[in-house]
This record gives sequence, C-alpha cells and structure tokens, in this order.
Amino acid sequence: MPDANWTPLLLSLKVAGISTSVVFLAGVLIARLLSRKNFFGKSFLDSLLLLPLVLPPTVVGFGLLITFGKNGFIGKWLMEWFDVQVVFSLTGAVIASIVVSFPLMYQSAVAAFCGIDSRLENAARTMGSSEWRVFWTVSFPLAWTGLLSGLVLSFARALGEFGATLMLAGYIPGKTDTLPVAIYFAVEAGQMDKAWFWVVIIVALGLSTTMWLNWWSKRNINRYANQK
Repeated sequence: MPDANWTPLLLSLKVAGISTSVVFLAGVLIARLLSRKNFFGKSFLDSLLLLPLVLPPTVVGFGLLITFGKNGFIGKWLMEWFDVQVVFSLTGAVIASIVVSFPLMYQSAVAAFCGIDSRLENAARTMGSSEWRVFWTVSFPLAWTGLLSGLVLSFARALGEFGATLMLAGYIPGKTDTLPVAIYFAVEAGQMDKAWFWVVIIVALGLSTTMWLNWWSKRNINRYANQK
C-alpha cells in the first residue's frame, strides 16, 4: 500500500457530490418541463442535451476548454467580471463532471416523469392543487424510483470522469488530481502500486454504488408486487 495521501479520493468525492447535486436539480427541472410538452425542435433539443453521452470525453473537454478558457466567451467574462478562472481549477473539474453526467440524470428523469399516469396529476388539479403542489405531492413521489436511479448513475459517472476533466482542469496535485487523473499519471510515472491502490478504491466505490442501486430497485419492485 502506498503512502496514505487521500487527496485524490477526497477531491473526487467533493467534485462528484457538487456536480451530482447540480445535475439532479437541473435534470429534474428540465425533464419536468420537457417530458410532456411537444414543440418544434424538441427532438433536436433532446439530442443536444444527450450529446455528451455519445461524444468522446476529449471532445467534450475540448468544447469546454474553448468555452471556459481565458479567451472563451464565458471564461473571458468570468475572468473580467468576477476574477474567476475555470481552467486548471477545481471548478473546472466540477463543470466537466456536470456536463458528462447530466445526460444520465436527464434521461432517467424524462423516463420517470413520462411513466406517471397523467390522470393522477389531473385528479389533483381538479381538487384545486397548484402545479407546484401537484409536482411535490404526486409527480415527484411517483417518479422517485427513476430519479434515484439517475442520481446514483450520475454520481458514479462524475466519480469516474477523466477525459474532459483532464483537458479543462488539468493535473495539479492537491488541487485537481481526482482519482481517474491520479491513476493515469501514476501509471505514466511508473508508480504501479499507487495506480493499483486507486484502481481498487474506485472499482470498490463503483461496484458498491451499482450493487446498492440494484438491491434498492429489486426491493421496491418486490414491495410493489406484494401490494398488488
């Protein structure tokens, strides 16, 4: 076992936690707005929101670098008005994780909301409930299983993000060296013990996350079957 320096693990958990919180809120909101509305260009918008899911991470990272770099239209504005630098910072790692994990949350949320029986929501409306109350008392609870699946998968994806993070946040030990980046540079430096150590950690995290999700899903399916 290498010297106990837990910075990559702590940074990865921090980045994944922040990005997953943002992705969950944005994914639920956007999915709720778009799941039951039809308009011209909706198919294109859906494809655009899911695009990071099919693009190579390096392509996503290149786009983020162009956007948030010192000469990018957002990066330049952030630097001039708020003195905030995204490139080579933990903020860059968070942004990269948000972009690559958002499609998983959005896709799960759309499926969850589309699976709700609209008659239940309409019944609540006829009883005088506002749209906000209908969402929190009917839609959200019924969609929770799918939303939780998207949340867990988004967290796992953010935890394992490498390509876009490396291009936007770079590799700065103690600042942007998340687990996947730390593994890559440990291998490059010939530090195989350290690489194996971090690989075991991230595999254990990913495996435990997916196993818990499978257990929770089966538990809810069995409970629903018993109620019927």
